[in-house]
Amino acid sequence: MTDPHVADHEQEVAGRPSTGLLSRINAVIARLGMYLSVTGLLIIVTIVFYQVFGRYVLNSSPTWTENLALVLILYVTLIGAAVGVRDAGHIGMDSLLVMLPDHVREKIELVIHVLVAIFGVAMVYNGWILGASVGTVHIPNLGLPEVVRYVPLIVSGVLIVSFSIEHIIALLRGEEVVPSWN
Repeated sequence: MTDPHVADHEQEVAGRPSTGLLSRINAVIARLGMYLSVTGLLIIVTIVFYQVFGRYVLNSSPTWTENLALVLILYVTLIGAAVGVRDAGHIGMDSLLVMLPDHVREKIELVIHVLVAIFGVAMVYNGWILGASVGTVHIPNLGLPEVVRYVPLIVSGVLIVSFSIEHIIALLRGEEVVPSWN
């Protein structure tokens, strides 16, 4: 038989916002990542507009626009994906998890966050290996080293690991990670 005071305390703790240091730091980083991703998306739209304008109005398409837009897409999508991991905006099977008892659901969520963290580690490792392999090559028409294409993979991987650890700690404490956009 469980002590009613313990049960009341567990209900009180469950679902409360996570306020730890890691959560506060991650919230700021995630919000900054969202702002950078939105800014990058606006820059991509501007670059593509400039390319279309140059091609069809000026009959002189700028050669650097396509490569720069492709590099920026990597930053926007990978940083945005990392923020999606923190804010639980990634693809999930919530409809199946909701039907499970709380103690089973929490264990499965814990496993999911551990697997996502492992995926983040793989992103960092492979991004580092791939970036190092092309360190001396330059992107045509930009003059930037090819390694700039792999930086967002590494940064996103680090963020995914940090955000997954935050979720794991929150689950173990019976807390909830508050999305950055709140």
